[in-house]
Amino acid sequence: MPSYRLLFADARGVVYDHPDLLAAVRSGDEVRPAQERAVPLPEGATLCVLPGRLPVGVDPATGATTVLREAKVGRRRFVPVAVGATLPPGYTRTLLPAAARAPLAGVDGAPILPQWAYTAAALGPDGPVAFALHTDRRRHWDPARHSTPELPGLVERALAERGGPVLGQLSRCALEYRCFTAQNTFYGRDEGAIPSSAACNAACVGCLSEQEPGMPPSSHERIRRAPTAEEMAAVGVHHLRHATGKVMVSFGQGCEGEPLLRWKEIAQAVRLMRAATGRGTIHMNTNGSLPEALAAVIDAGLDACRISLNSASPDLYAAYYRPSRYGLAEVVRSMKVAKRKGAWLSLNLLTFPGVTDREEEARRLCRLVREVGVDQVQARPLALDPDLYADLARGRGGGGPAIGIPGLLAALRKARPGLAIGNFSRARSERARTGASR
Repeated sequence: MPSYRLLFADARGVVYDHPDLLAAVRSGDEVRPAQERAVPLPEGATLCVLPGRLPVGVDPATGATTVLREAKVGRRRFVPVAVGATLPPGYTRTLLPAAARAPLAGVDGAPILPQWAYTAAALGPDGPVAFALHTDRRRHWDPARHSTPELPGLVERALAERGGPVLGQLSRCALEYRCFTAQNTFYGRDEGAIPSSAACNAACVGCLSEQEPGMPPSSHERIRRAPTAEEMAAVGVHHLRHATGKVMVSFGQGCEGEPLLRWKEIAQAVRLMRAATGRGTIHMNTNGSLPEALAAVIDAGLDACRISLNSASPDLYAAYYRPSRYGLAEVVRSMKVAKRKGAWLSLNLLTFPGVTDREEEARRLCRLVREVGVDQVQARPLALDPDLYADLARGRGGGGPAIGIPGLLAALRKARPGLAIGNFSRARSERARTGASR
């Protein structure tokens, strides 16, 4: 196993490696020496700083962790900043950055971090590394295929030729937020987006489109006016008819609320799309809060859904999603409805090292996946300040030592033979190829 050296940054964001200290990593509340194998920093990944956090390294002589409170580079001395990494699509983190909250004038001065999935990073023998798994090797979400120079022209042309509130919202998502699903709508390929709802019946701590005062700004601005069935269908029909690749349209994007709150309009939009074309997949990303509503949309022609989940433990689920007038029991009912009606069922499993992979948490997730008959688990790193989620999860959910994110995924595969594990939703043409991620 190679040894990994500690990375740290100065106030300008310039990253250095420490001449003596080795890297430490974090799993839940545990900070320890890095013993797991890392991967070379993937193409599309970025080293990032953690403001208000001091780096934590390992003394190679004693193996003890130590907080780096001062750094010296040349003649310059400064207070260092902890460094992590953010990952491109297709990767799942296995460990968190090891960092200590930096005091400011005698108090905790560390700000709440913006909503990114902070991953442990270090310097390996051949360059920077990240503690992550390559969980989905399909290339159609490659960052190099997105945010290309021709995209603004494609957006402008689509708005001029077709217009409408759905494409208007997606133009912002594609150009400002760099949402790959929104961009696909203008590239005319793979999974395209249909934002559908301005409201939500959950108040997720890590919501991408609406945050409380005192939290970092949300990364997306939610669609302001919910579109009509006809407006949604127009975008969907065009994409299903003309797109290339793994053709899908999806309700339930990061720039909106919960699509099941508009199940009647979405069901009508699905009927209109299927009356116009039988091509491609019609998919929904949902919190699964309204089983009867999901049943109605599937009856209208929806053939796949992805239900979001952070835990199979009711208390930990409720602490993160903060649901209104529903709970984990309704979410599980929605999963069973989807399977009973023949829809492809994915879980959008929001993973957090040291919490999701605790022994009892893993057992509960495995039991759920097996009993419901889940088709796919999309293992996605939870995008939230690690301290915020660790505080929320402390004392909630299943306990026991962490078995590691690789151990969790292995346990899920064993619990449900043939389970597809990856990061991306699958079109109808891909669904027979279950098993190992691709």
